Amino acid sequence: MSCESPPPVPDDAPSARAFAVVVDDWFDGERRRRETTTFRVVDGCVADIDSGDRGIALAAQGLRVLRGGFLMPGLVDAHVHLFLDGTATDPGTRARHLKEPIEHLLETARRNARRSLACGVTLVRDAGDRHGINHRIRAEAQRASSTLARVRSAGCGIRAPKRYGAFMAAEAGTDDELREAIAQRAADSDEIKLILTGLIDFEAGAVTEEPQFTLAQARLFVETAHACGRRIFAHCSGAKGLGIAIEAGVDCIEHGFFMTPEVCGQMARRAIAWTPTFGPVHFQWANAPALGWPAETVDKLRRLLDEHARHLKLAVDAGVAVLLGTDAGSMGVAHGDAVFDEIDRYGQAGLSLEQILAAATSNPRRHFGFEHARLSRRAPFDAVLLERSPFDDRSALRRPLRVWRPQWPPQRESSCATSD
Repeated sequence: MSCESPPPVPDDAPSARAFAVVVDDWFDGERRRRETTTFRVVDGCVADIDSGDRGIALAAQGLRVLRGGFLMPGLVDAHVHLFLDGTATDPGTRARHLKEPIEHLLETARRNARRSLACGVTLVRDAGDRHGINHRIRAEAQRASSTLARVRSAGCGIRAPKRYGAFMAAEAGTDDELREAIAQRAADSDEIKLILTGLIDFEAGAVTEEPQFTLAQARLFVETAHACGRRIFAHCSGAKGLGIAIEAGVDCIEHGFFMTPEVCGQMARRAIAWTPTFGPVHFQWANAPALGWPAETVDKLRRLLDEHARHLKLAVDAGVAVLLGTDAGSMGVAHGDAVFDEIDRYGQAGLSLEQILAAATSNPRRHFGFEHARLSRRAPFDAVLLERSPFDDRSALRRPLRVWRPQWPPQRESSCATSD
């Protein structure tokens, strides 16, 4: 594990009431600001942002002053499964884990949420589990003194009968069943997860199964969810599934392997976001000998990753809102640390660090409908302090000096006045 961080400051700690942070460089969620800047924080909100070093004057007023090389918004992992242990890579061990008692799975989720926060990930979007553990961890993370990353929870997803996704979704087949399932989830889920396609067949180098739902069913799914005030994010890869997802009008596509330039353009025009998740496939490629993949499959995995990277760059250039997500909990994809590996994949795809950090900070917050997506005046102080700028030393991201996470739900947003 690479992240070595002191515990984040609880919201109710005396030092969290009023303090200042002076940095040499910072990122607001969209742009790098290369100037010494002083942030004054009061009751969990950014009270002021001043150019220059105001630390001595503020310290003379009795304010605690912290210093660092770089400040940025807290990272977001937009696709995780908290109850799964991504460090477990033995298939038998992973299968046995799914059969463990709920309390064991809950403790795994707590450990993963705690680990994420230590790495500077202040918010995760849990993409589904059939036990509702994500809802329970979301509630625990709402406590002011919690040391867990905040959780945006999809609860239990929805899949077609006898199709892929049993560990994270329940079955619904008829139109009435879909409507009922969506209404139930709309009552307590932040978003609703649709399992639209199955897994990638690595040996075939393709999604070999037909989509789980027809276009008519997917449209019903989206229309019903939107009428209930909930957005849809869809597990989806392959040309057929992507076509249905786009025509149905889902709000975000998860994974999205076998993308095309045409699909990227359609997503941009329809304002459909994308969470690409390189992690699980990259692990299969990087560990192919140990996993027993033959050379032909290794070549297909490499081509799949290269095409995914090419389409990521095309999507960003076209204006698609990309949300950085890791699929943490999948084999070989560890919670917290996987964010930095995903950042590396984005860099290899040709994205600038500003584009990458936007995908890991402001893009997901904006997509989730947060009032404040950036680090700005009157925003909740949701931030990570680093010793050095990652624009000078990318590895600095892996060594946070301090992590602050705001109340969740953001109860203080109204007291932070207007949006940025």
